[in-house]
Amino acid sequence: MRKRSSFIATGAIALATVVVVGNRLAPVQGQGNPQAQSFAAIPAQKGGQDIFGGYDRVMDWPKPLSSIPGVGKWTWGAGQGVFAETPDRVFILQRGMLPEIERPKNTKIAPSVEFPIGRLPWRDATSASPPGALFKPGTMEPGDDLDVGQPGVDYNWSHIISVVNSKGEFIEDWTRYDKMFRRPHSVFESPYDAQKDVWIVDDYRHAIFRFSNDGKTLKQTLGTVNVPGTDATHFYRPTFMAWQPNGDFYVADGYVNTRIVKFDKDGKYLMTWGQKGEAGKETRPGYMNNVHGVAVDPQTGRVFVNDRGNRKFQVFDKDGKYLDEWSIGAAPADIHLVYMDGSRMLWAFDRNSSKMLKYDLSGHFLYSWGAWGNFPGGFWGVHGMHVDSEGNFYVAEVDNGGAQKFKPRAGANPAMLLTKGPAPVSGTK
Repeated sequence: MRKRSSFIATGAIALATVVVVGNRLAPVQGQGNPQAQSFAAIPAQKGGQDIFGGYDRVMDWPKPLSSIPGVGKWTWGAGQGVFAETPDRVFILQRGMLPEIERPKNTKIAPSVEFPIGRLPWRDATSASPPGALFKPGTMEPGDDLDVGQPGVDYNWSHIISVVNSKGEFIEDWTRYDKMFRRPHSVFESPYDAQKDVWIVDDYRHAIFRFSNDGKTLKQTLGTVNVPGTDATHFYRPTFMAWQPNGDFYVADGYVNTRIVKFDKDGKYLMTWGQKGEAGKETRPGYMNNVHGVAVDPQTGRVFVNDRGNRKFQVFDKDGKYLDEWSIGAAPADIHLVYMDGSRMLWAFDRNSSKMLKYDLSGHFLYSWGAWGNFPGGFWGVHGMHVDSEGNFYVAEVDNGGAQKFKPRAGANPAMLLTKGPAPVSGTK
């Protein structure tokens, strides 16, 4: 009896296990609640695909540059940065304008070769836009950019900063500052600055320019313009910025210096860290190559640095003590920047895969979306990103040129959307 009872009990347990496991597998087999196992941006969606993740591209935003009176037939050059102060005041930073010309018809070069193929981009804005060489040959004098082409024909160095509203209409003219810049790299406002000063990093000028919010006044210049260096008063091709809640900020410096520089809220130099490593294979903490992005967790003060040359993020405390790191994938992965959103999630863009990538603060990979191309909503060379208070998502693209705006899709899973950062600091509203 004991053997029979044991056999029956064992069989019952086995049957129960099959039932439980079968029930768990049912949704994967398409027989359960589709929302329970769905990884779609809209879980209840039937059909379709998440080409643009949880977003829809906003068409006809921004308006063409040629719509500005007096501009003529020019279009967007390399899109460097974008910052949405509000949904109705968005800054777009670019490297000059390119000729607005129609897409050429396909030309048969050989029996099996034709260009351009209809579904592919045919002009790379970043290689067509100024600047050219950093220095004149054999000198430390700034280059004249004639190696890019003829000004007024191949490019037009104008409308470097554009400000548009929610409809993409141009609402402010900042062209008086055009000649100040040579390779403007990124645009910001500190989220903790009540005056909302506008900061623009120019890596070829080795400087950062701080403007009043209305653009009428240049309030401060960090770095020594046109003079590279590696001390408290010089940068060597800086790239991005990020702020602590107390107003202290960090500069990713950058293409050559491979360091992070920390300043107080007034721009007083505090400290620096980071050493040049062996590009592509560096494993030592704090050694970096092409420091091309920085973000701050406002809750812990941790600083996340995009070590682009070594395809990884390095994590430090607020004073540069090494804490952690993680890889973003093997070559040819190429991360341009890192963005901390309001839910304390890290988003990055991979120029190689044209994907937006989501990580948690420990580096766990959570989600990706995006498609390569120059069609509306396609990505090519996202170099700047931001989110406004309504959840609209903006990108600036060096290869496609200009900027794009995306709005959240109705019913989209919030976990698959970026939120406006930074997250509220504990004890504050």
